[in-house]
Amino acid sequence: MEIVCPIDAQFSDQVAALLKPPPPQEKYFEELLATRQCDGLKVKPTPHYGKGVYAETDFKEEQLVLKDQMLAGAQHSSNKVDCLVCSYCFCFVGSIELQIGRKLYLEQLGVSPHDECRMQKDCYNSDASVDEDDSDVEDQQASGECSSSPSKDKISLPKDVVESLFNGEMQLPYSEKFSLPPIVSCPGGCKENYYCSKSCAEADWESFHSLLCTGEGSKSLSTKALQKFIEHANDTNDIFLLAAKVISFTILRHKKLKESRHEGKGKQVISESIDFTLLGEAWKPVSMGYKRRWWDCIALPADVDGSDESSFRMQMKELALTSLQLLKEAIFDEECQPLFSLEIYGNIIGMFELNNLDLVVESPVEDYFLYIDDLPLSEKGEVEQTTKPILDALGDDYSICCQGTAFFPLQSCMNHSCRPNAKAFKREEDRDGQATIISLQPIAKGEEITISYIDEDLPFEERQALLADYGFRCGCSKCLEET
Repeated sequence: MEIVCPIDAQFSDQVAALLKPPPPQEKYFEELLATRQCDGLKVKPTPHYGKGVYAETDFKEEQLVLKDQMLAGAQHSSNKVDCLVCSYCFCFVGSIELQIGRKLYLEQLGVSPHDECRMQKDCYNSDASVDEDDSDVEDQQASGECSSSPSKDKISLPKDVVESLFNGEMQLPYSEKFSLPPIVSCPGGCKENYYCSKSCAEADWESFHSLLCTGEGSKSLSTKALQKFIEHANDTNDIFLLAAKVISFTILRHKKLKESRHEGKGKQVISESIDFTLLGEAWKPVSMGYKRRWWDCIALPADVDGSDESSFRMQMKELALTSLQLLKEAIFDEECQPLFSLEIYGNIIGMFELNNLDLVVESPVEDYFLYIDDLPLSEKGEVEQTTKPILDALGDDYSICCQGTAFFPLQSCMNHSCRPNAKAFKREEDRDGQATIISLQPIAKGEEITISYIDEDLPFEERQALLADYGFRCGCSKCLEET
């Protein structure tokens, strides 16, 4: 059975135009570089791969090459029980006590890795939940698969101790040395997204969340339909949430561009027929990511026989169509109709499948316990009377970091090499969700900056098989030596 979305045929030319890669000399790349923390980079044509990132200055070994802000990213739903982070920059929020107490509190409720938990509880008292505007964070909703459960080697804390940590009534020794930003609630009141600052809350609202919020202030067509979409993504694949963010981002950017173009010209001009050039402009940040349809490029699971590959890929296509139909009911915009074609949706998901970078932010809770462990013996004994029972209750899970996935526009322009001269690497000071690219060796001016998409230590044939999913056969110096 062939799956066809009516919008695909109706807007086939527009869909094809959106999926066409931008030329490497596109001015947008220069504008993007100007907004990033980088010194001496340029996106230019390459002989074999369309475009690449080149050094415009010399880099020393282990020098910062780029800090790239994500276009869209999301914390894994299974990670939300372990880590309470800003929904925009993904830094940890609240306090050390709250991070620990919240995790243990949810564990005591019986949350397990296999539960589909959708809980609404009063999580913070008035002291722990007041942001800069004295707005109460009334409850926290943890949804999707939850990643923590009490392991056999853990020693449970008394319920009143857990609640004291959770409610901010108990302060741990030296926790003031690891202060975290206060919690700011979602402007739409959804009780699902929280932030480290007003600026992050506003940026997320304007860029993505106003259309994807399930609260009373949401700008979606139907919060009920949106909740169904979110539940479907949590039950199947949370990569759909990232695709929704991209579509929301493009719709909201299109609205801003249209308002800017017609500023002062009255509502009549703004309500004119669809201007596809504006949609193309709004789509431009997304256009630079390498794309293939998700059901074509997703790796065949190990438990699926090769003879069943066709059936598997059809199932993935049907899954994407169901997700798209739910999303369309929730946030459809007539002036951005091509975005809701199955072809566009499949390519957006495929872009994340092929270009995504792990979103990782180290936990301050781990830093806190390491600090306690390094205290002089004269202080350590007394302090550990308080902290050791808590560490025993957390067990091996005490150091879980924020984990997710994200698309980084400039990082995605970097080509692969099995002998790369740079890598994604978080330094001690990198405590948010930005991608950090560090040089592995001296890089000369004019040299292309490359990273590895795979484990470059694998045998030649395995590397080539993995890279085939990205649509190319690697011809780097290492591969040429091994052929």
